[in-house]
Amino acid sequence: MRPADGPVPRWAVAGVLMAAAAYGLAAGLPAYWVFLAMSAVISGVLLQSLGVVAGQAGMVSLCQLAFAAIGAWTTAQLNVWGVPGGLYVWLPLSGLAAVPFGLLIGLPALRLRGVHLAIVTLGFAATVDVVMAANSFPGVSRGVVVGRPAGLASDRQFFLFCCGVFALVAVALAVLRRTRLGASWRALKESERATAAAGTSVPGAKLSAFAVSAFIAGLSGALLAGQLAMVVSRNFDPGQSLVAYAVAVMAGAHHAEGALIGGALGVLVSELLRRFGVPQQWANVVFAVGAVQAMTQGSGMSDGLRAALRSRRARRSRRSGDRPGMPAAAGPELPAPGPDGRPPALRIEGVSVRYGQVVAVDGVGLTVLAGEVHGLVGPNGAGKSSLVDAISGFVPAGGGLVEVGGVAVAGAGGGTAVHRRARAGLRRTFQQDRVPVGLSVREYLRFAARRSLSDAELAEGLAGLVTAAPGDPIAALDVGSRRLLEVAGTLLARPAVAVLDEPAAGLGHAESERLGAWLRRVPARYGAAVLLIEHDLDLVRAACTGVTVLDFGRVIAQGPPAEVFAEPGVLRAYLGQEPAA
Repeated sequence: MRPADGPVPRWAVAGVLMAAAAYGLAAGLPAYWVFLAMSAVISGVLLQSLGVVAGQAGMVSLCQLAFAAIGAWTTAQLNVWGVPGGLYVWLPLSGLAAVPFGLLIGLPALRLRGVHLAIVTLGFAATVDVVMAANSFPGVSRGVVVGRPAGLASDRQFFLFCCGVFALVAVALAVLRRTRLGASWRALKESERATAAAGTSVPGAKLSAFAVSAFIAGLSGALLAGQLAMVVSRNFDPGQSLVAYAVAVMAGAHHAEGALIGGALGVLVSELLRRFGVPQQWANVVFAVGAVQAMTQGSGMSDGLRAALRSRRARRSRRSGDRPGMPAAAGPELPAPGPDGRPPALRIEGVSVRYGQVVAVDGVGLTVLAGEVHGLVGPNGAGKSSLVDAISGFVPAGGGLVEVGGVAVAGAGGGTAVHRRARAGLRRTFQQDRVPVGLSVREYLRFAARRSLSDAELAEGLAGLVTAAPGDPIAALDVGSRRLLEVAGTLLARPAVAVLDEPAAGLGHAESERLGAWLRRVPARYGAAVLLIEHDLDLVRAACTGVTVLDFGRVIAQGPPAEVFAEPGVLRAYLGQEPAA
């Protein structure tokens, strides 16, 4: 029987310790400090919502307090209506009430990013603030307070309830992180193009992140209504959304401990400033400086804490004689691809790409047979990258035909979306490093393969290609290893054809030779054809049975590598040489 994974007992111990700590705080702290601790936990719930949309998905959201205001307003209204169940029922309903607004504000994120998205979300927060100020919260004008149900009447009881909600949200998000949806958020943060190329809908990932974030923020608003009994619009000032974003970045709210640290810091800094008679606005300066420092380092407080713990465990492992990781093995010798005459895995005809008046690809056609490793070469500016983008769906194919396994994914009537082409069996890698560093090797390979894989299957996929173990964090790998990891993930998806865009970039000669030998075995090992875009001609000769040469967007030669590279036109265009007399 396979032993349980390490993180499970650690989380169990951590849960027990946190429950004991929460009970100890509720029982031992004075009433005023219990109230402050309650505020810290509620802020932690809000920060967890930012941990989803900003920390994991990498999108800027400056309207979390607006979602919280919607949750608080819903709780107040349910209280006025006398809906049975009290906060036990009102809490999830308040979170759900914020979800449509999360989806609504997520729509601009399909087109906008960065500062433009920040302006839109801040504008939404300001709009909600104006509406809430003009129309007071339900029950406020009549002095109707939000009541607490039996078992939550005292602040100490309600504090434990808030801790329970925080823990439930943290556990739910931890479970989500292990799913394909959670992996898609972290992949989205690194590269939208690579996320789509892995078969994931980018709009779906973005909208789901905003929806989950809005739900959690709505929960925090409901908790705040239960804490204060009566809320007003100034409790959700739009400027505080900016502060919350800064705290989330500084603390690393994409981890539960980071959200809790951020909530505690928000309360403690404000309390210290109050006791020393310093204006509260200086707290914003402190958090802004902390956020800038975190962005400069590329990690928040929770990331630093986890890195320190990993380093400590690694030192213990070395002392105990464990050897983490896995050596790169040559792998078993597998039979070579079958002979020509097989049906085409990829067929393109008449593909053209224009950028204004510039013709980057001009009526290109080529065929990659099933079981073939086919090279695509040409000098810089020949149109290789534009052709790959057209094949994979990032740019229009100019009316040309693209077929994958005999099924048209682009033609005269248009083309299918990038992620749908990937699901149809057309997968690709990128010249630049686009592997999400927030995932482990195991999480990334399962995300890229779009299926569950055992550690044994993962280790087999890595053998001979990447020196890494499934549990290793991707952030610990060098750029060359991450690029080869992308190749492994692409092929573990077992596509009809894998388009590998300069996988040998940055590799030494010996590593390129090993990669060439590994690529020769890909058709037999994974059942996939390969279109290899590469500048390393030795690698192309070693791995490919056929090659196509582009120059100025047109095909100038096709055939076996030995014949093609001897053609005068290829020598002039690609190698800059004249043929020998």
